[in-house]
Amino acid sequence: MTEKIDPKIEGATDPIAFQTEVKQLLNILIHSLYTEREIFLRELISNASDALTQMSFLQQTERDVLDPETELEIRLTVDEDEKTITISDTGVGMTREEMRTNLGTIAQSGARAFLQAVEDENADASDVIGQFGVGFYSVFMAAEWVKVVSRSYRPDAEAASWYATGSDTFQMGEAEKETRGTTITVKLEEDAEEFAQEHRVRQIIKRHSDYVAYPIYVGDEDEQANRQKAIWRQRSHEVEAEEYADFYKQLTLDFQDPLTHIHFVADAPLKIFALLYFPTKVDRGMFTLREEDGLKLYTRKILIEEYTRDLLPPYYRFVQGAVDAEDLPLNVSRENVQANALMARLKKILNNQVTRKLEMMAQKEPEDYVTFWEEFGQFIKEGVASDDADRGNLYPLLRFHSTTHPAEWFSLVDYIERMGAGQEKIYYILGDDARSVSRSPHLDYFRTHDYEVITLTDPVDSFMLMGLREYQEFELQNVAASDLELPAPKEGEEEGEADEEPEAEKLSESDLDSLVERFQTTLGDRVSAVRVTDRLTSSVARLVDPEGAIGQEMQRVYRMMDREYHVPAKVLELNPQHPILGKLGTLPEDDHLAQAIIDQIYESALLIEGVHPDPADMIPRIQELMEAALGE
Repeated sequence: MTEKIDPKIEGATDPIAFQTEVKQLLNILIHSLYTEREIFLRELISNASDALTQMSFLQQTERDVLDPETELEIRLTVDEDEKTITISDTGVGMTREEMRTNLGTIAQSGARAFLQAVEDENADASDVIGQFGVGFYSVFMAAEWVKVVSRSYRPDAEAASWYATGSDTFQMGEAEKETRGTTITVKLEEDAEEFAQEHRVRQIIKRHSDYVAYPIYVGDEDEQANRQKAIWRQRSHEVEAEEYADFYKQLTLDFQDPLTHIHFVADAPLKIFALLYFPTKVDRGMFTLREEDGLKLYTRKILIEEYTRDLLPPYYRFVQGAVDAEDLPLNVSRENVQANALMARLKKILNNQVTRKLEMMAQKEPEDYVTFWEEFGQFIKEGVASDDADRGNLYPLLRFHSTTHPAEWFSLVDYIERMGAGQEKIYYILGDDARSVSRSPHLDYFRTHDYEVITLTDPVDSFMLMGLREYQEFELQNVAASDLELPAPKEGEEEGEADEEPEAEKLSESDLDSLVERFQTTLGDRVSAVRVTDRLTSSVARLVDPEGAIGQEMQRVYRMMDREYHVPAKVLELNPQHPILGKLGTLPEDDHLAQAIIDQIYESALLIEGVHPDPADMIPRIQELMEAALGE
């Protein structure tokens, strides 16, 4: 068993009163509820790391230092019986006066600013610890008492001690310490005994301090508890491809290599180190370590937030990685992240980096970009739909199929370059899948005259179109719109040249009127109107929205959002030249088969539009029509 620790200190002074602000601070820390109680250990490790950094700098400029050969390290030990945890470092240490200044008073406005922030924001104290230089005092979140023994790096300096219980006073005294640095012993409260277990300490180090620049040892073992090497803080030429892949797998537990990565280091306007990855697949897999969206946010290699969603816009939430911003304070709460001007600038920088990387992939690595698009294209479409400010930067990243290039992914620029002289719009069609779209009657005219139409079959496409009205001054036009102005036949195309099949026998005007009336009578209020059209060539009929109805795009949006919405009765347009209508016109008005054909023409059009409420309901009628055909 470890020797029982005596908190008393030699030559102790009479109790010394804390500075007024510190009294208030301790009261908040001791009597508030904390969601992240473990951060006190992170704060103590961070302070130890700062002391080691100062020592490292001094060793470059001064030769007369105590213990010049001592390794720069942090060591933690626990005593489960005594319920204590001890944190030691070999940093610059402190003299007696420095301890009194640093631990007993705060000359700066740190404590006052901390208290004001908690009061103004009605925030949990644990959310703003570290922003105002009061991290050490977070130890009283878990401590019954704290004893600090320190010896300065100056060879002639004597060791001193500091002791406090979280009350209004502290004591100082002499100490025996042969080596340079600081040792902090924390007597844990009963409800904080979990921190006197080595496995819990290792867990906290792994989470918060894994990339501290100096080795951290736990107990008597010489095996480091932290990884130490933060590859995002290295220059890209210093990191091997295998190291990038290994770090990604450690970060995510994804067994596949990432599709690509961004290693970004900048000194101005902010000092930023970022390593971002694009996964190969959307699905994280059942063993993933990253259970939520968001990047790991560090400041000087100390983790301040595990899942930071505010560093990138929501549509880039698939990006994984780490960001280290030296100018950020520790433990920025979510509310502070959103309100922090520095964070807003950081978000803009990172957003631009991701967009630029995707643009570069699209231009220089088109095969990799297609792989990305097929897996993550829905996120880019989401950005177009939702981001008013930035959607213009996303337009070049969009990829499409079309009626003339059904198997090829292409950009809007590619489409425009293929447009013929005189074409003034970018044409598209919406549908549930590529096969049904390819059979759409709305494409008759465009097929006949060889106009390319973009096919949109992803459910999110309707949302995307809300943010994509035009591109490079070309309006996007739905070919299913009832008020569509058809483009003129292409230059050099003679009348009827595109129609290779002989025309069917035309119905007379009176027969057409009679047929239209029969359709209207049979369908009743299922349609708002029936009329003939010259826009169909190979299809017998199509459905279009009546004047004043909301467009097809919004109808699909409402349907996806499960909002209450009734599909308006559509207009049924008939192709007067189609042979089915020619033969239908010869059947008696009261013919049951004629009524079944009219119903089937209408419901087939509903099916093609993707708005049929119950496709299986057509089966008995189709069977009836087949029996009639076989009986002839």
